[in-house]
Amino acid sequence: MRDNTRGGDISEEAAVDEEVWADVLGETDRMVFEAAGWGRRAGFGRRPALMIVDVNYNFCGDRPEPILESIERWRYSCGEVAWTTAIPAIARLLEVARRKRLPVIYTTNPRRPDGFDLGVWTSKSTRSGDAVDVNGHMGNRIVAEVAPEADDILIEKRKPSAFFGTPLMSHLTMLGADSLIITGTTTSGCVRATAVDAISYDLRVTIPHEAVFDRAVLSHKVSLMDIHMKYADVSGLDEVLGHLEGLKEGMFDDVYPPAAARARASRNLDGM
Repeated sequence: MRDNTRGGDISEEAAVDEEVWADVLGETDRMVFEAAGWGRRAGFGRRPALMIVDVNYNFCGDRPEPILESIERWRYSCGEVAWTTAIPAIARLLEVARRKRLPVIYTTNPRRPDGFDLGVWTSKSTRSGDAVDVNGHMGNRIVAEVAPEADDILIEKRKPSAFFGTPLMSHLTMLGADSLIITGTTTSGCVRATAVDAISYDLRVTIPHEAVFDRAVLSHKVSLMDIHMKYADVSGLDEVLGHLEGLKEGMFDDVYPPAAARARASRNLDGM
């Protein structure tokens, strides 16, 4: 397969994204996308922020366990894939992003007890009255293994996209960020909605497939395929980590005071 962005053959590492959905993409559909020219790599941006979408106890459950058991207590749960695959991958991305002092942005989605602020979204589940996502409930907390630090950005949203009705784009404009590395859940829901809105604002988006998850395997694979074909780049975790490792440390220090403060604190500790 050719990489039209570079004019050469794409590497095995760069092609790993297509293996994720190979078993659900029919031959005719594959030929259609190829003939239409879809699936070209857009490439990484120069000033990325790391986004962690809704990795809270609502969507992960409070421990690794089979999904049907987890859903009994957490109706949004995606089951043990959150714990066995995605959370460890996100933790690795966080380590590099914080070391490089990139902006780290989290989302969660609390609602009023009566669900009014979610609007018609509540009509799609017979369990929409469950209190797991009510404001103040443990379900809205980001899981401890990848919890926000004091200088991270937390966005509370009421709709699937992290951009809809929130100050996210204002923050990114102030930071001068030109791209997002999007992780979290669900792949077919809030991750996809956020990715589509991001490219609508002309932000480049990369999604490391190991760092996103869904309650349905089919939804996960088809969504990654469609996102990659038309909107953003779906990549392997190691490729994204390699890109982040190659970035200059502290590129946001002049526009993101918390990052600069972290750098000063680190220098002071090193000098003690």
